[in-house]
Amino acid sequence: MVEQLSQREGDCFLLTPNRSMNWRGNIRIWLAAVFLSLIISTGMLLAGAWPVLPFAGLELTALAAAFYYTSRQCQKREVLTFAPELIRLEKGLTRKEKEWELPRRHTRVWQDMPRHPWTPPKLHLQFRGEEISLAPFLNIDDTEELVAILEKHGLRVEKRRRPEKLWF
Repeated sequence: MVEQLSQREGDCFLLTPNRSMNWRGNIRIWLAAVFLSLIISTGMLLAGAWPVLPFAGLELTALAAAFYYTSRQCQKREVLTFAPELIRLEKGLTRKEKEWELPRRHTRVWQDMPRHPWTPPKLHLQFRGEEISLAPFLNIDDTEELVAILEKHGLRVEKRRRPEKLWF
């Protein structure tokens, strides 16, 4: 998602992944899976297949870990600020972990074009040989919106195709 924030020093944008469900929703789905697994495991236990219980527990533990990991990754935030002479990019999960200040005139923006039309393009800021990934979690529409914002602020977005790889 691309959201404009009010800031005195220039235009500021908050870039976050789309979160289809909050943490409570994840817990509710996990509890429904626990309930369903409990019903099935109880039936199997009564039928004499007790080895099903530890595997059901492992399955629910893996599901809980997957929910936690996904929810944690959806907390990523990037703040992109356009000052008159600088571009500031701040990245982090719950707090600012990394920050870059790039001169506006010498910063290039690369848009890596995907091989598949349903895959969003990847954006990178480049200055002095350092290439910084810009909001890799955005979907296609949000990436197009961000490209329009970058162009509106005087940055030229150059499209490129990376060499083909065997895997993603």
